[in-house]
Amino acid sequence: MSVCLCVLLCVRCWAGPVEDVKIDRYSLPTLCAREVQQGDYVRYHYTGTFTNGTKFDSSLDKGAPFMGLVGSESKVIPGLDRGVQGMCVNERRKITIPPHLGYGVTGAGSVIPPDTTLVFDVILLDVWNKADKAEIRTLFRPQGCRRSVQRSDFVRYHYNGTLLNGTVFDSSYWRNITYNTYVGQGELIKGMDEGLLGTCIGERRSIIIPPFLAYGEKGYGKRSKVPAYATVIFDVLLVDVFNVKDDVQVEVQDVPQPCRRKAKAGDFIRYHYNGTFQDGTPFDSSYQRNSTYNTYIGLGHVIAGMDKALLGVCVGERRRVTIPPHLAYGENGTGSLIPASAVLTFDLHIIDFHNPSDSVDIRVTHAPAECSNTCTANDLITYRYNCSLLDGTRLYSSDDYAKLPQVTLGQGAVIEGLEKGLQGMCVGERREVTIPPHFGHGQDGGSGVPSSAVLLFELELLELQRGVPEGYLFLWLEDSPEPLFPAMDLNHNQEVPLEEFTDFIKLQVSEGRGRLRPGVDSDVIIRDMFTNQDQNSDGKITANELRVQTDHGEIPDHEEL
Repeated sequence: MSVCLCVLLCVRCWAGPVEDVKIDRYSLPTLCAREVQQGDYVRYHYTGTFTNGTKFDSSLDKGAPFMGLVGSESKVIPGLDRGVQGMCVNERRKITIPPHLGYGVTGAGSVIPPDTTLVFDVILLDVWNKADKAEIRTLFRPQGCRRSVQRSDFVRYHYNGTLLNGTVFDSSYWRNITYNTYVGQGELIKGMDEGLLGTCIGERRSIIIPPFLAYGEKGYGKRSKVPAYATVIFDVLLVDVFNVKDDVQVEVQDVPQPCRRKAKAGDFIRYHYNGTFQDGTPFDSSYQRNSTYNTYIGLGHVIAGMDKALLGVCVGERRRVTIPPHLAYGENGTGSLIPASAVLTFDLHIIDFHNPSDSVDIRVTHAPAECSNTCTANDLITYRYNCSLLDGTRLYSSDDYAKLPQVTLGQGAVIEGLEKGLQGMCVGERREVTIPPHFGHGQDGGSGVPSSAVLLFELELLELQRGVPEGYLFLWLEDSPEPLFPAMDLNHNQEVPLEEFTDFIKLQVSEGRGRLRPGVDSDVIIRDMFTNQDQNSDGKITANELRVQTDHGEIPDHEEL
């Protein structure tokens, strides 16, 4: 049988010797942030016994702690009301109450005999006051707090929820997912709405919320996760904050000078990035894959915030970009990589960009004083070069080889962009030639050349040898002798052996009347020419064998034999 702890009027009629309440504080918490005072509300469990140990009442048996006001308006017997004053949460006391501060000379029905001393074993679970507000204790605040939570912001945070006595009732860590909500919109309990204001990303704070700003008289959750009239404590770690009005934030960290061109919509760009959440947790990096991210700008191929952030960048620029979720992956996130409603931060390094309509860009860095001859198709040239990416990464150089490169222009021996860059150079001229990938190695790249890379060539023309049309071995530079055979037949014996043919051709070259194909041994070329004319392969050319032709018949005199 239980007994009501309420005061009976007859206790005021006690006429025996006056004794006070005896208190045995037999278990004290390590820390006591607050002691019970008059005017406070308290929640506690108790077990009531007589001095011989017989139990007459217990809140534990009832399955619910006692909750009430301490002081002049208290509803419990005076001795118990006096006995809990000064208690700390989690403190245990044995309170011995004399009859005149208990149920007096009348007792309490059949449960409490008259003139009975009572013993209450009490553990304090909670204490609060109507004047209380949500209390904030900052546990850690990062330096350089650029933004703190304001009303109407959307936040993502982790939390551990405990009662004042340390009992854990909930935790976002159990579910391995943040709690996501708006602040100041009535979606949270009032104390949490207030307690989150001013929090910085990465900040840890403990928010102590009295019942009337928490879950009140109803408590929260099944099986009394949070009992009625319970003070709750939330240990919070703020992971993210943004506002639906937020735009992309761009922090330019470095811009190489000069910046000759800025990216615009429709350009194709290559960049490296490190992707992190606002608390610094990394989620992705192009450096880990050792490969740039390649995409078009302004065509919706990337998230809207990145499309916007890449506009106006320079080659080699570094910038930090913060993208709110409504311009990133939104409320759904993306798989296990990006949580729902996550703000993303990208540290970008722009490697290069180009437009599909770009042509080869040629900039003369040194022009010789005299430039009477410029190279053109079929010329054999010797040149020096350095090739790099636009961010300065060196790819290869003619200095890496023992022999300087030679090439016959117009023969497809080099990439198209380099061919264009070499055309029209004078000996001694130097150029910087920027080659977009569609004139370079394209989407597939090349040996040591990344996919879709813009190339920068530093060129110097060292030597120029005039060439002959493709497929030709020799070219007349003026009218050939008429008739030709007698001029070739130097000893006039009506036949021209290889030696005599060789002397004739070399004479034409030395006197400037003809030109051999450059870049090939002259004796080899002349032997091939002789073989072409020696139809019966008897080692000599006769007048009947001499012919001048192409696939379509005869060709004009000023060309190859």
